[in-house]
Amino acid sequence: MAAYGLYTHITSNKFRSMLLLAGLFLLIYVLVYAGALVAEVLIDGNRPADYYLVAASRDLVKAFPYATVAAALWIVIAYFFHQNMIDAVTGGQDVTRKQQPRLYNLLENLCISRGIPMPKLKIMESDARNAFATGLNRRQYAVTVTTGLLRALNDKEIEAVLGHELTHIRNGDVQLMVVAVIIAGVVGFFGELFFRMFTNLSWNSSGGSSSSSSSSSSSSSSDSNSKGGGGAVIVIIIAVVLILLAWLLSQVVKLALSRSRELLADAGSVELTKNPDAMISALRKIENRGELPGATSAVMELCIDNPREGFADLFATHPSVDSRVQALVKFAGGHDPGPLALPSEDTEEELEDRPEDPANREAPPPLPSGPWSDAKDPAAASQAASQGPWVNPAGPWGRH
Repeated sequence: MAAYGLYTHITSNKFRSMLLLAGLFLLIYVLVYAGALVAEVLIDGNRPADYYLVAASRDLVKAFPYATVAAALWIVIAYFFHQNMIDAVTGGQDVTRKQQPRLYNLLENLCISRGIPMPKLKIMESDARNAFATGLNRRQYAVTVTTGLLRALNDKEIEAVLGHELTHIRNGDVQLMVVAVIIAGVVGFFGELFFRMFTNLSWNSSGGSSSSSSSSSSSSSSDSNSKGGGGAVIVIIIAVVLILLAWLLSQVVKLALSRSRELLADAGSVELTKNPDAMISALRKIENRGELPGATSAVMELCIDNPREGFADLFATHPSVDSRVQALVKFAGGHDPGPLALPSEDTEEELEDRPEDPANREAPPPLPSGPWSDAKDPAAASQAASQGPWVNPAGPWGRH
C-alpha cells in the first residue's frame, strides 16, 4: 500500500502490522510442531527421519485446537491483567490533578484540543528519563512518566512527550505492541521449555544408544538401529532450528512493529503540539538516560526510548535518537541542538552536599573606586581613577 502523507502512512502501517501479528501467531504452531518432533523421538528413537516428520504433522493437526485455545487464554489473561503486571514491575502509581497539577493539566489540554479521551496518569519513581503508554481499551489506557523526566524537561518538552504517547494510543500502537509482546512471550516460554526437554533428551538418547548397541546381536539389527538413531538426530536438529527460527522471527516482528511506530509517534506529537523543536529537545535530553532499573525488556519496548548498546543493538526495538531527530528536522522543520553530554560521575546532588572550598570560591568583582569611595584596594582605586571620578555609583552619599 503506497503512503504519501502522515495519515496514509498510519493506515499502511496498521495493515502491515496486522499481517506481522498474524505471522507472529503462526510461530506458535511452528513451536508446537517442533515439540511434536521432540515428543516422537522420545517415544521411539529407532525410526527414520521421514517417519518422525509425518507423525509430527499428525500430532500438529490434533494439537491445533488445544494450542489455539491456550494462546487465546494467554491473551485474555494479559488483556485484563497486563497493566497490573506492568505496575508491579515498574512501581507506577495513579496520580490526580491535585497531586500533579502541572503534568495533569498538560495532558488534559492535549486531550481536549483533539477530542481524545483522557487516559489514566501514572508516575514512576525513577531517575531515568522515560515515559510509556499502555492499555488495550479506553478504560485501560494509561500514560506513565518517570520523576526523572519531570525534573529534567520543561513544560514544552513534557507536552511533546505526552503528545508522543497519546499518538501511540490514537494510532492503536499500544494494543498491537501489547499483543505482540504477549505472543512473543508465548514463543519465548515454549522455546525455553523445548530447549530444556532437548537437554534431557540428549542425556537419555546417549544412554539409550549405548545400551542398544551393546545388546545388538546381528549386523542387520545394528544397521537398523544406526539408521534410526541417525534419523532421530536429524529430527532433533530440525526441531532445534525451528525453535531458534521462531524465537528470532518473533524478535524481528517486534522490532519491525516498534521501529516504524516510533517515527510516526514523533510526527504525531509535532502535529498535536505544533512544536518540533520541543520534541527534538526532549529526545536529546532523554537520549541514553532512559534505562529503567529492574524493568523487563517487554516494558522497555513500550517506552519512548529503549537504549541498547553493543550486541543488544542488533535487536533494538527503537530507531536511534539521531535518526528520529533527523526525520523531524527534515520533515517538520525543527532545529537540532546536537547530542547533550552525559553527566559526569559526580552528580549534582553530590556536588551540592560537598562543603564549599574557600579556595574555589569565586571572588566578587572589586567595587569601582572613586575619589569619595571607601575602597582600600590600591589596584581597584587606580582602575577606578583611570575611568573617571564619577564611576562609583555610591558617590559621597554611599556607604561610610
